[in-house]
Amino acid sequence: MSKILLLEDDYLLSETLKGLLMGEGFEVVHADDGEEALSYSYENSFDLYLFDINVPLLNGLDLLKLLRESGDTTPAFFISAYKDIQTITKAFDSACDDYIKKPFEFDELLVRIKAHILKKNPVLAYGSIAYDLLNKRIFQKEKEVDLGFVEKEIFDLLMRNMGQTIFKEHFFNVMEKPSDVALRVHITKLKQRFSLQVINVKGIGYRLEKI
Repeated sequence: MSKILLLEDDYLLSETLKGLLMGEGFEVVHADDGEEALSYSYENSFDLYLFDINVPLLNGLDLLKLLRESGDTTPAFFISAYKDIQTITKAFDSACDDYIKKPFEFDELLVRIKAHILKKNPVLAYGSIAYDLLNKRIFQKEKEVDLGFVEKEIFDLLMRNMGQTIFKEHFFNVMEKPSDVALRVHITKLKQRFSLQVINVKGIGYRLEKI
């Protein structure tokens, strides 16, 4: 499961982003101020930094500069209401990877996040299956396989988080009529179709075992 450090002091925006990103299968650690984010960066390993600029104690620009000076090369995005070229220039001078102006569409942010996190290894292999993460295309023995929307999204969660237990609530987010029974049916169909080694973690969720 890819892990994101979110630095955002706007409560409503941070809660919204956390919910949406977690619904996409990301693990999100949230900080309200720059010093808290700096502490989290020392204590954890992240796949992406998502920083606002105008935050308390230590602003996002200075925070990223400190991280880069310490040798931290984690991909970093700024999400900011600043639209002036001076601030944008400072952001890229501090070695950010992308700059997204507020307000923004979540789908656009998600596309950019996935492109950076997955660009090193956009295809996952599982037995005879090759899965294109960016385009959500499934190939079995080099032949493309079509799935309905819900089963494809469940398959995506399983493959993207292989070896990690996924809370059932994450699966429910992509289901039209979520329930434990309906989820079990979808999982069973996928197990039978692709010979997936999916473990039911009782009362919690499911995990696709690595092979």
